[in-house]
Amino acid sequence: MLHLLDTYLLDANVLIDAAKYYYQIDRVPEFWSWLVRMGMQGQMKVPQEIYVEIMKGNDALKEWLEENKDALLLDEIPVMVDSVIEQGYANDLNDVEIEKIGADAFLIAYAFVDPQRRYVVTTEHSKPTKTRADRHIPDVCADLDIRCINTFDLIRDLDFRTNH
Repeated sequence: MLHLLDTYLLDANVLIDAAKYYYQIDRVPEFWSWLVRMGMQGQMKVPQEIYVEIMKGNDALKEWLEENKDALLLDEIPVMVDSVIEQGYANDLNDVEIEKIGADAFLIAYAFVDPQRRYVVTTEHSKPTKTRADRHIPDVCADLDIRCINTFDLIRDLDFRTNH
């Protein structure tokens, strides 16, 4: 019998912050190898819209993600984006507000199709007083019953360890 694994969908800030502050690519290569392994197993993915966001940079993270695109890129067409925007942000957003939400709605939509098996990973913090396009990912996920975790929860959930 096939056992479906949970899939963790990474927001750009998870990779950007890791590369910049916590797990620099040249200093903690085990972390980046682990991400690739998890991607190859289908447990960790980067949605196309997030991938495009990171590719706008010109740094080691861009090069790393480009090299590991096959393992990490989520190969799906986004569905339910409109539902996420209407139910998670507001049903009467204007074009400027929708543009402000950007890739966040797509990230959440990929999890919304299977909230029991898909989780959003972001470094954003809950800000429940924010409204409309200013809402943060954890708050939108909470309203849509999608599990939203941070990088440190991800490391615990998938048991990342170094060899030292």
